[in-house]
Amino acid sequence: MSPDPASPQRPPTGPADVDAVDHHLLRLLREDGRRTFSEMAPRVGLSVAAVKRRVDRLRDLGVITGFTVQVDHTRLGWGVEAFTEVRYAGTASVGDIIATAARAPEVQAVFTIAGDPDALVHLRARDINHLQEAIDGLRTSRKVAGTKTLIVLGSWTRPD
Repeated sequence: MSPDPASPQRPPTGPADVDAVDHHLLRLLREDGRRTFSEMAPRVGLSVAAVKRRVDRLRDLGVITGFTVQVDHTRLGWGVEAFTEVRYAGTASVGDIIATAARAPEVQAVFTIAGDPDALVHLRARDINHLQEAIDGLRTSRKVAGTKTLIVLGSWTRPD
């Protein structure tokens, strides 16, 4: 039976079948998401058309979920980066956890995690006083039972 063309297809939920060339293309795109197929083709030893087909396939499989820009937050005046462990009173739902943190513009991401604490909140601030204000803002929620903040001194990201 063929799939109904009117119904959207969902990408598979298991691991995608990718090879070394696919991983090389992913590395190149992570370095520069605006890199053209023409630039990548000689680096991976394929034609421009073959690179396009592979990138399209990786998008169709849900491996590539979008293209983005990397921002130097320090240049924008938000040079302090921190992670705050947040503990919630009682049985706060994931929706409650996200809603509490999402109100603050300093919050970059919220990770709900198993065990203690309940969430890890990624924050950016202008300076230490601004970070303190942001953490105090998280604490004002009656559902927050406690926080512990770790200030980032440096970072490293594994290349694909």
